[in-house]
Amino acid sequence: MTEEKNTVQTERAVRDLPTTEQLDAELRRIRYRAKFIRTFRDTVNSLLVVAAIAVLICMLFLPVLRVTGTSMTPTMQNDELVICNKTGNFECGDIVAFHYNNKILLKRVIGVAGDWIDMREDGTVFVNGEQLVEPYVDDLAYGECDLDFPYQVPDNRIFVMGDHRSTSVDSRSSTVGCVADEYIIGRVFFRLWPWEKIGLI
Repeated sequence: MTEEKNTVQTERAVRDLPTTEQLDAELRRIRYRAKFIRTFRDTVNSLLVVAAIAVLICMLFLPVLRVTGTSMTPTMQNDELVICNKTGNFECGDIVAFHYNNKILLKRVIGVAGDWIDMREDGTVFVNGEQLVEPYVDDLAYGECDLDFPYQVPDNRIFVMGDHRSTSVDSRSSTVGCVADEYIIGRVFFRLWPWEKIGLI
């Protein structure tokens, strides 16, 4: 009786053992799961590295800035996002970002070191004796100005003005003055937002 019972139990145990096909299927499932986890982990690691590099590049070379205020209208509007290129070579007409009183201001370069700036009461600007052609300005205005013209831009500084001349506080006022090289972040060259206006500035 005991032998018969043992035989029945052995037969049941043998029947309960997985078949070769079942073992192969289980091994394939385990290998697929391990491969999926490895691929997922590698993808996440790659994305993290790319994101870290992108953030580093933005911080060191191409800072993204948000436009606040209306001093640069109509060229740039409030809440737009722009990209700045960290360069030290500026020309008349470039838009630059710089630090001022714990804020970042965006203004247009009117003159560089050594240039003579003159301005008429109607807002017409002259650089080194030549009238400045400014298609980016809607309305010329003398604005907030306490300088004695003609004015020569000091060494290692740039003279800047906002495109909205009647409201912009800039190098025409002694409160801002000419911007020293060490405070300049770089040249604004690309509009990132809004999508419908994305492109070079």
